Amino acid sequence: MKKFFTRIFDKDIFPILIIGICLFSIFLYTDYRFSLIENQLEIINQDNLSMKNNFQNKIKNLEEVVSGTKTSLTDVIQQGQEKSNLLESQFNEITNTVGVLSKLSSTDPELLKKYSKVYFLNEHYVPISLSDISEEDRSTKSTNFKILSDVLPHLEDLIDAGNEENINVRAQSAYRSFATQYNLKATYKVTYGVGANKFSADQGYSEHQLGTAIDLTTMKTDGALEGFDKTPEYKWLLENAYKYGFVISYPAGNTYYKFEPWHWRFVGVALATKLHDDDINFYDMDQRIIDSYLANIFD
Repeated sequence: MKKFFTRIFDKDIFPILIIGICLFSIFLYTDYRFSLIENQLEIINQDNLSMKNNFQNKIKNLEEVVSGTKTSLTDVIQQGQEKSNLLESQFNEITNTVGVLSKLSSTDPELLKKYSKVYFLNEHYVPISLSDISEEDRSTKSTNFKILSDVLPHLEDLIDAGNEENINVRAQSAYRSFATQYNLKATYKVTYGVGANKFSADQGYSEHQLGTAIDLTTMKTDGALEGFDKTPEYKWLLENAYKYGFVISYPAGNTYYKFEPWHWRFVGVALATKLHDDDINFYDMDQRIIDSYLANIFD
């Protein structure tokens, strides 16, 4: 043993031994460090994998949230549009109602009433505004040539349209006051007795007092009313008068007065068109339906 240690510490062997021990120590340390690095790398990889999984889960959750948000926003936008449309519809309805009420407040409520033996106008009733029918649009025998001012343009359009087709329609008698109708009826009674009731209204029951009724004739018959139904003018009126708001008040077979082909009444284009298209007489239509056309009578 003594020889062994003596040999180890020999000056030639000892340095080699020291170098070997150092190299072995270095190897052990290096292996240890590599082991530590591998462990750290493993931990890092696990952390990276965990982070990757978490990131992917978060992306997935975010996509679901975004997708849900899109759907929710679409629903909200659609619901908002529906509410907007509803509000617009309600606003338009209210606006139309206000417009109708405004028109009704400035329109004579008597203009579409059934006055022949139904409603009554007292002696104080006078149309709001009357205008003279131009001389060129009147017959030579015309005496009552005033008409409601709002009706006059429609009458002029009717007469002008007829002239363009060589139809000579002229105004004979329009507005008559309560007193004028009274005197006229009295004259008829002297001549015809009770028979006057078949063709002439009592005062207060005449459409003429409204200022919207007019007796039409033609100069081709020298302004005569009798026989007007045999003229081209009468036929033309039947086919075209409604376009200008006029209807015949007492057609053949009516239950109010005898057939009066010359007596026409302005009721507005909308109502006149309705009566024409449905082939209905004004006095055969329910008054409640007629009243619904009052607001637009002069449109």
